[in-house]
Amino acid sequence: MRILFLGDVVGRAGRDAVVARLPGLRRDVMADLVVVNAENASHGFGLSPEMARAFLDAGADVLTLGNHAWDRKEIIPFIEGEPRLIRPLNFPPGTPGRGATVVELRNGKRALVLNVMGRLFMDALDDPFRGAQAELARHVMGPQGTVQAILVDIHAEASSEKLAFAHSFDGRVSAILGTHTHVPTADHQVLAEGTAYMTDAGMCGDYDSVIGMQKGPAALRFWRKVPGERLAPAEGEATLCGALIETEDATGLAKRIQPVRLGGRLSQLLPIS
Repeated sequence: MRILFLGDVVGRAGRDAVVARLPGLRRDVMADLVVVNAENASHGFGLSPEMARAFLDAGADVLTLGNHAWDRKEIIPFIEGEPRLIRPLNFPPGTPGRGATVVELRNGKRALVLNVMGRLFMDALDDPFRGAQAELARHVMGPQGTVQAILVDIHAEASSEKLAFAHSFDGRVSAILGTHTHVPTADHQVLAEGTAYMTDAGMCGDYDSVIGMQKGPAALRFWRKVPGERLAPAEGEATLCGALIETEDATGLAKRIQPVRLGGRLSQLLPIS
């Protein structure tokens, strides 16, 4: 199976780039499963139902969220009725939506997608390790299993927490991709037991910015340390950032992981067949 994952979509620049380029990118890399983190799509904060529909129509199979999941209140009734949109599973019981979903792919295979949020330097949520453990206990990965691939989006600030999570579940899932810090890391690898990993997949947005936000007002906050104007996304040409993972049919584990960088300011990096 070939899995395409795109990191945090930030603002109009990222949103327009994903909607315009995802259909062709999905075709070019022959992706069976496409997962997009969309929690910053609406002006950098949250996701609207209309934007969610646009990503799904463009070819995303699953959308994940994070700490800005509820910044657009109209997403609450939408997420209750749309199983392809998930939020971190370690939100407390009773939170709208779901933290995992199983999708039937175009090739007839099934994939489980989980979304968890870290707790270091983030909101104090339930334990993402134990939450993921409980969800994974419901599934067997493999040709005759309940699913043929499992992908986890860990939305977290600390690289140490992401790495600890990845090593804890190495060999039990196909891939663990980090989101939230908006900067693509160079540590993409297949871990010792066969799980593909990358600390942060990067963002889909304008990199002439401070993690996707207009650089002037964002930098001024560090100079003055007083509340200023609301941050707004940068609006230059976006770079699509993410990763492509290829799994073994016999096990569901990863054979390789390759970064994706397309358009905008960053050096271009497209997966090879």
